[in-house]
Amino acid sequence: MNQSLRKVRIERIKVAKRLRRETGRAIERFNMIGHGDRVMVCLSGGKDSYTLLDVLLSLRSKAPVEFDIVAVNLDQKQPDFPADVLPAYLRALGIEFHVIDEDTYSTVKRVIPEGRTMCGLCSRLRRGVLYRFAAEHGMTRIALGHHRDDIIETFFLNLFFGGRLKAMPPKLLSDDGRHIVIRPLALCRERDIAAYAEERRFPIIPCNLCGNQEHLQRKRVKRMLADWEREMPGRVETIFNALQNVSPSHLADPALFDFARLGSQDSPAAPVRGWLVPEPGDEDAA
Repeated sequence: MNQSLRKVRIERIKVAKRLRRETGRAIERFNMIGHGDRVMVCLSGGKDSYTLLDVLLSLRSKAPVEFDIVAVNLDQKQPDFPADVLPAYLRALGIEFHVIDEDTYSTVKRVIPEGRTMCGLCSRLRRGVLYRFAAEHGMTRIALGHHRDDIIETFFLNLFFGGRLKAMPPKLLSDDGRHIVIRPLALCRERDIAAYAEERRFPIIPCNLCGNQEHLQRKRVKRMLADWEREMPGRVETIFNALQNVSPSHLADPALFDFARLGSQDSPAAPVRGWLVPEPGDEDAA
């Protein structure tokens, strides 16, 4: 084996080890999976969910707890969707899997005007179907393939376009309180996942629902972060570290920090009112 091929092989081994290590670290840090859990891995056919399933299967053999893995794919009835690809792949793995047939595609096309971003409605419909399936089949964890870069991009999307400091948590309780959603790849880099998926030769199924909507806000943020990383390598890593090192007292959200009690001898239960002095001509002045 020549030197260049040997270097490539070593790097591939490093990537695989890094993904397993970071996934295991995330599971342990956020207590994602416990003994007896039935983990539903949502498999879309993209590189992220394939990698999630593959790494979890690898970790399960040496995990300190016993848990089940069930792969679930939602067939949204997109035109030309290769419905045989995922079942063939999962049968070859010999694991339990289910394919849910639900025509959310027609709903999205009917509701969203041509040329507008479809991802928001599509994801909400998909989430509802998957949550219902999880409840009906006794799944205790719903595992999604979002990675570190997804989390950072979501943070900036909410910051720039939503006016909120909010990202994707590695683990969350669904709004109805019935489901625990986990993101075991939360500490993994997208470029490692892409390299791993290429090495493993997963049968990738592209999502063509949105067509070529090149001006999606997420793509803009992705380009921005890529430019920052080129200008100053390590900046994206620093941003992700910041999301894990929050100082609520140095922000401005009174729901996170009790500014009203800070420095008050009497420790009032509520701030003193009456400081707003109406300006002349103020229509709100009573």
